Amino acid sequence: MIKANDPALTSWVEYDEYSDFPIQNIPFGVGNRKGEHPRVLSAIGNFAVDLAALESLGYLKIEGLDGGVFHASSLNDMIAAGKAKWSLIRAAISELLRSDDPMGAKAQKDKFLIPLREVELKLPVEIGDYTDFYSSKEHATNVGTMFRDPDNALLPNWKHIPVGYHGRASSIVVSGTPVRRPKGQQIPPDSDTPVFGPSKLLDFELEVAFIVGSENELGSPVDIKEAEDHIFGLALFNDWSARDIQKWEYVPLGPFLGKNFASTMSPWIVTMEALEPFRVKGPEQDPEPLPYLRTTGDHSFDIELEVWMQSDSGVIQRLCQSNFKYMYWSMAQQLAHHTVNGCNLKVGDVCASGTISGPTPDSYGSMLEISWRGTKPVQLADGTERKFIQDGDTIIMHGHAEANGVRIGFGEARGLVLPALP
Repeated sequence: MIKANDPALTSWVEYDEYSDFPIQNIPFGVGNRKGEHPRVLSAIGNFAVDLAALESLGYLKIEGLDGGVFHASSLNDMIAAGKAKWSLIRAAISELLRSDDPMGAKAQKDKFLIPLREVELKLPVEIGDYTDFYSSKEHATNVGTMFRDPDNALLPNWKHIPVGYHGRASSIVVSGTPVRRPKGQQIPPDSDTPVFGPSKLLDFELEVAFIVGSENELGSPVDIKEAEDHIFGLALFNDWSARDIQKWEYVPLGPFLGKNFASTMSPWIVTMEALEPFRVKGPEQDPEPLPYLRTTGDHSFDIELEVWMQSDSGVIQRLCQSNFKYMYWSMAQQLAHHTVNGCNLKVGDVCASGTISGPTPDSYGSMLEISWRGTKPVQLADGTERKFIQDGDTIIMHGHAEANGVRIGFGEARGLVLPALP
């Protein structure tokens, strides 16, 4: 069987070189046509691949796997089947779609290929818990420079632990879901008395999230060498942030209402197996981490990321370009640290990277940094400007990895900002 990641692999499904979903990708999601029950999907080119239909047609029989997992309304049961099964499923789909059509699937294509424009994509996993990290050195340095001493921007613990906090899983929404501007307490400039009202400093945060694919028992840490085996795949993630609410509330216990009102996740999960060709070393870590966080080999990934904004007047403008490889703390280190105290992770749990900023202003991953606390507004083509996100603005995130002529994309994470409720 030809490996699913082989750059030479081609498909009988036509798509162009800029498609996010070539045959080497085979991402996983959940969705349905209008009036139908959600089921497990993959994607190739401009089509969704209905895995429930493939199973019913007899094309997707995996030894030891209950075919009912493809008829479910989330990926959780399929993910829980284990890493070996994920790989077999990807390989089987790739075999069906490859250009020489060895299974004769092309003749049945109308029974399992659905134009993506006809599919309503859902949140792909049932999320039990959500953790947000703070793992970009550039982002943490920028924020520390703005709000603390520029000569001591990073707090003393930052280079020793992957800092994180537990967020709110219930308010994670799939791409395309509008986001309501939150209300909360804020402290006006030159005042020590809080006021209540809609956030005036609404922001996006460019992040990548990993989805937990394998559980650990309560009290049993995951060894750093095995951490990546517990990760199913990655998705784009916008951890919306109300900076003014956050500033007033975060001392002493950290983010709360400034974060928990919404996070936007892309509907397609790109597997770790599909991303294998795009591994890179990642930044040097100094001082050397404690033994339980030490890694060997390449544990970062070269994933190009972009954030665009579409205003209510129709202006579309890119706000930033960054890269997942800038992350100081890797996913393996994040997961190992998360469990080192015995915390148990569950299938479908989401762990987000934290804002991904690069070394230059055009690679900053939030409006807080891009506008530098509002002192450097972004000029739009229609003559207006943005310090933070306004009602009617749509934030759109894209990401892809590319090497050896293969481009693996993530689709998009899109969210329209609605006014606060009266």
